[in-house]
Amino acid sequence: MTSIAAALLFLLTLPLLLMGATRLAFVPFVLTFELRDRRDQRDQTGAGPVFAEAPFVSVVVPAFQEAKVIDNCVRSVLRSEYPRLEVVCVDDGSADDTYQRMRDLAAAHPQVRAVRQDNAGKGAALNTGIAQARGDVLVLVDADGVFRSDTVTRLLAGFRTPRVGAVCGNDRPVNLDHVQTRLLALISHLGTGLMRRALDVLGCLPVVSGNIGAFRREVLDRTGPLRTDTLGEDLELTWRVHLAGYQVAFAPDALVYAESPSTLSGLWRQRVRWARGLLQATALHWGAVGRPRYGTFGLYLLFNTASQVVAPFIQIAAILSLVGLVVTQGSTALPGTLMGWILLLGLPLSLGLLLFANWLDGSLRDLRYLWTVVLWPFYSTLMTLVMLEAVRLELANAENRWNKLERTGTVSVRGLLDEDDRGSSSS
Repeated sequence: MTSIAAALLFLLTLPLLLMGATRLAFVPFVLTFELRDRRDQRDQTGAGPVFAEAPFVSVVVPAFQEAKVIDNCVRSVLRSEYPRLEVVCVDDGSADDTYQRMRDLAAAHPQVRAVRQDNAGKGAALNTGIAQARGDVLVLVDADGVFRSDTVTRLLAGFRTPRVGAVCGNDRPVNLDHVQTRLLALISHLGTGLMRRALDVLGCLPVVSGNIGAFRREVLDRTGPLRTDTLGEDLELTWRVHLAGYQVAFAPDALVYAESPSTLSGLWRQRVRWARGLLQATALHWGAVGRPRYGTFGLYLLFNTASQVVAPFIQIAAILSLVGLVVTQGSTALPGTLMGWILLLGLPLSLGLLLFANWLDGSLRDLRYLWTVVLWPFYSTLMTLVMLEAVRLELANAENRWNKLERTGTVSVRGLLDEDDRGSSSS
């Protein structure tokens, strides 16, 4: 292998190696989180030390064309062990019978209210729900989410100090009936099991998931409403919470199960939307990127921009250059053995961290899908291309289309709807 080919291969795999090294460096912070979390659970006596008494909670459920899933979502919230809550459902001008289903739920359950607005997008629907809600704590969720009975209680326990303004729960796939969703279920623990724990300790958890997040009302009063001109309203709001001086916490046991993309086209559309949301949030808050005045969060934004926005372009340039070398010099530009490729891609480190992350999340059962990791390199390449497409669309000033997933209503987690299964086992 020539020195040029070796350099290109290094550039090609550099993002993977850096990500692996970063995750490895975060392990001490993950362990710190676990020790603190176990101590807090041992000392916990109520809904969280921030609250003098159990706060009233409003669960806000925005929905557009969600007739297949809205019943499961609302009924799962109503099965909550936490007594002081309401559910505010907001239909965003659906053409199906989403709103009628909301009305039927409201007629049957006094804790549920159904609100309808003209189609204006998810951010606007959330703002409508927040304005209608009476809670001291607002839990913002997606209409396909299915709660466990202890989800709300676990979220509230995440408000461990007065500086915590928002708490991110732990979202997991509910539709494990495709190879792709099984892969996503497996590798997503690296984000939820590993990274969120470490970033919580470091004070720079960058997003409260739109699937499952809790905000103190006084914090939302200070940050202002969700933006309606971005595709990443959850990400952008979380950044404003940080910039307002509050901390964002992670509650790993506050579980919600929601649908993951089961088709390649659905995955592509979702991740392009997420990437555009990141680009838009970065543009809106560029003044905070790398600024020490915002503490570890400002520095993390610099790292995030480099790894998520810049690195994909370097990787693609290396791929194209390497292809050119292969065409001109033949296969001598590439590793000649399987072990060479395995080491080049950093698979031993990635697999070790994957096992650790699944153990942290109490999801060793998901390791039965370990055979799907053969698709992991292809997934990583797709995520690289996603950012390029997102940048192209932003430069073209493309319309902010939501491109929401087509729901299936599939629930593959055994016992979830009747709460017989208290763990994370799935069929």
